[in-house]
Amino acid sequence: MKTTINTDYFRMTDEEFFFFCESNRHLHIERETNGTITIMDEPSGFDTSTFNGEVNYQLQDWNKKERQGKVTDSNGGYFLPDGSMKAPDAAWVSYERLKQVAEEELKRFPHLSPEFVIEIKSPSDSLISLQNKMEAYMQNDVQLGWLIDPDNEIISIYRANGERDFHKGFTGKLSGENVLKGFELNLEELKRI
Repeated sequence: MKTTINTDYFRMTDEEFFFFCESNRHLHIERETNGTITIMDEPSGFDTSTFNGEVNYQLQDWNKKERQGKVTDSNGGYFLPDGSMKAPDAAWVSYERLKQVAEEELKRFPHLSPEFVIEIKSPSDSLISLQNKMEAYMQNDVQLGWLIDPDNEIISIYRANGERDFHKGFTGKLSGENVLKGFELNLEELKRI
């Protein structure tokens, strides 16, 4: 279940918001551009968890070999340029971008956009809200994003230049293109979950 908190009467600073998230670690919390807080307090379930784990494993495995940046899971949030704070299911940010923020800021939610994000639709997610989230990522300097719908085996590919593509079926491999050079998500592994 998702709960939204309207912040018309109060607005947390970024620091207050971080401490609010820290005090509620058992919840997945994000903030919209207008300050509205969204709380996802429902566990995603076993299937979604193993699916997320496989996607993050493959991304992390590639990153360990390439050593060009850092991978975060859904616990790693980012304050985006539009003032929102998003925590994608998986993300990759280059060392080049990480150099733009103070080391101390990396202990919280850094003010930067990852180059690459993945959102995975769970049974409780609205596809439209996830599509809107992906559009917001692209408007905030994310270079490549994948929205994965496990139930229908559809991957929506979002690019910074506005192009959108779709990949139907968990067959073959999906390329990280020029953003994640050499990364290929093995979709066959996702079928086994």
